[in-house]
Amino acid sequence: MGIKSNTSLSMIWAILLIFMPASHADDTVFNKINAPKLFVEMLDNDSTGIAESIEILEENWHPGMIPMTLETIRFAQSAFLFKSLMAMLSRQTEQQLGNDIDDWYRWLWAQDENRHPNYAKFKSLLYQEIDSKFANYFDDSRQTTIRLDEARWGGVQQDGIPPLRQPKMTTASDATYLADTDVVFGIEYNGDARAYPKRILAWHEMFVDTIGGEEYAGVYCTLCGAVILYKTHHDGVRHELGTSGFLYRSNKMMYDKATQSLWSTTWGRPTVGPLVGKGIELERSYVVTSTWGEWKRRHPDTTVLSLRTGFRRNYDEGFAYRDYFATDELMFTIPSTDDRLANKAEILALQFPDVTQDRLAISADYLSDKPIYADKLGAQEFVIFTDPSGANRVYENFDVEFVSYDGDNKISDSEGRSWTLTESQITRDDGKSHARLPAHRAFWFGWQAVHQDTRLVM
Repeated sequence: MGIKSNTSLSMIWAILLIFMPASHADDTVFNKINAPKLFVEMLDNDSTGIAESIEILEENWHPGMIPMTLETIRFAQSAFLFKSLMAMLSRQTEQQLGNDIDDWYRWLWAQDENRHPNYAKFKSLLYQEIDSKFANYFDDSRQTTIRLDEARWGGVQQDGIPPLRQPKMTTASDATYLADTDVVFGIEYNGDARAYPKRILAWHEMFVDTIGGEEYAGVYCTLCGAVILYKTHHDGVRHELGTSGFLYRSNKMMYDKATQSLWSTTWGRPTVGPLVGKGIELERSYVVTSTWGEWKRRHPDTTVLSLRTGFRRNYDEGFAYRDYFATDELMFTIPSTDDRLANKAEILALQFPDVTQDRLAISADYLSDKPIYADKLGAQEFVIFTDPSGANRVYENFDVEFVSYDGDNKISDSEGRSWTLTESQITRDDGKSHARLPAHRAFWFGWQAVHQDTRLVM
């Protein structure tokens, strides 16, 4: 997220005074006022109307109005509205946190969630004038597995950062726009090798493509630095995914077109909407972050994204998000950070949900000094081979001690046996093989924000 939408935020100030039905009859305290309507109307009210609404809200205050207040403040054009909402927030919470919205959010997220019964309706009413599709995300009857006040708008409409669907590819020899040092995300299945340059994906954040005969969605969260590859089919159902426009802890949230459920990019499962609780978790596949020169050397027959994406963008290396990548500052607040590594230090993220709920992050700098690294996550033994370009590949391991790796495709174990490394497996000279395991690179803060109990190797 973070690339600005062409849609003017002035649409917010012109929100129609839409009548909303009262809450359920058993919520008698909430039948007195229509809090969502009162909050949203203030964006278009004069000072007298604002003061009257503030008085009504304070007389009927509920702690669940805190996130409503903060989200309304974000779009407050007038200084009077901003000051009035801030003053109400301080009075009702007895907190003196000043005018820094990020400080207020950090304080809020340190408390247990106390959700207003009509909070989802508020989000629907507030955001539907940015994009009418946003109204489909939020409904008071929808199930959630996350705090709803952590589903934050990222600044774009639905698919405002347009995914590439079955994108045009070109040959390696024709990809003259790429330098050997450019970063690519490399994938090879069933002999079909493809490269997706970071400089293009930074503008699109997702591709849906058929690789080796199977459809995959590659999701690139530029803010959290993660590229994760998912199979789009689960239990025979194809999920058509897109960019929701919302974030969870600065991690991109997807949506599916059929139900408009919101999905966690990092977890690969729905977190808000009709699909919650259906046992859906997309299968992860492996992807490697490498350089174009190294990927092309290993896969001379690879195809690569064409610049003919159908969109006009500056696809120069390092252009998109240049300022964001240049510092360790975050664009969106998260509940807390962990200073064992810099926020945007790269880590290799591992999770094997079929085996264990444990999570592991390994510093990319640490791995760059260890061409061979063996470890265990739950019951799953694994080994990581890191080549001179810094690319990490993870494979199953079964009590084998690997002692040498030539940085290309030759490996030796402690018993003197030779192994050959390919994208899909490592194979011993007698034919025994160990399969590749899914893993992806990410920024430390983005991974730790969603997996706060992760183990870290550094």
